[in-house]
Order: sequence, then structure tokens, then C-alpha cells
Amino acid sequence: MDHEHATHEHTAHTHEQHAAHEPHGSHGSHGGTGASWTMAAQATLHCLTGCAIGEVLGMVVGTAFGWGNLPTTLLAIVLAFFFGYALTMRGVLKAGVDLRTALRVALAADTLSIAVMELIDNGTILVWPAAMDAQLGDALFWISLAISLVLAFVVTTPVNKWTIGRGKGHAVVHRYHH
Repeated sequence: MDHEHATHEHTAHTHEQHAAHEPHGSHGSHGGTGASWTMAAQATLHCLTGCAIGEVLGMVVGTAFGWGNLPTTLLAIVLAFFFGYALTMRGVLKAGVDLRTALRVALAADTLSIAVMELIDNGTILVWPAAMDAQLGDALFWISLAISLVLAFVVTTPVNKWTIGRGKGHAVVHRYHH
């Protein structure tokens, strides 16, 4: 595997080695306590940033081109994944790994988190009366978007806590940080 080359040996920590460097209580030894809520919230906020950038940009582009709700929403979802992965890859690439490894890390770290976030975010907008038809200049657009992102954060944080506590999700990204 490319990421296990000697030049990147410092990045190939095992889960156990990584856990030894974590503050007490952030990882359980037998699947017990898992990750800290702070670590999970930080990972979720990271994903939320990428999702929010993608969502807003998708809505702006869709509105600018006069697209309907479905193509605009699909573009927003694609862009949310793109920016979520891009933010993770940026940090991993700084650790000195190659692009292919960084992409694999981003996919492993963020796919579940972004998927849950997008499901909650878009589901909230879908069931909110008139939110799907709100325009960028309407207060309802921004209020419903903000509330849907807050709900997505609240639902996704426990998901990230669970995955990090098992050495998955953003725990994979932390292995590449010094």
C-alpha cells in the first residue's frame, strides 16, 4: 500500500498506537467509552462546514440557472459531498501523503457522516412547509437552512462519536495529524 511507505511511516499508526496518544477517556479499550463528545462534535462541525458550503453553493447555482427543486437539491448534495471530502483531504495532504491515499482517507472518514447530515438536512427542508420553494432572498430559505443544519449536527454528532470510538470515521483522519 502506498501509505505504508517508509517515507510516510509516521502516518501509519495502528489504532492502538493512536489511542495511546489520545487524552484519557477518548477511546475505550473494549469498545467501552468510545470517543469524547468534544472530538465527535469537532468532526461533525468539520463535516457541517463542507456540507453548508455545498448546500448554499448548490442553491445559489440552481436558483441562478432557474432550475427546479430536484436538480438544485441534487447539485447541492453532490457539492456537499465534494466540499466535505475536499476539506478532509486538505488536512490529510498537509501530513505529506499522496493524493490517492488522501482521497481514500476522506472517503472512509466522511461518507457516513456526510450521508447522515445530508439526509437530515434535506429531509428537514423537504417536510418544512414552503421551504423547498423559498428563494435566496427569503428569510424562510435561510431560517430553514440554518435549522436543518443544526438538526443535522445534533443527529450526526452521536454517529461520529460511535464511529470514532471504533477507530473509524474521523479517527482515520486523526492518524494523519502530527
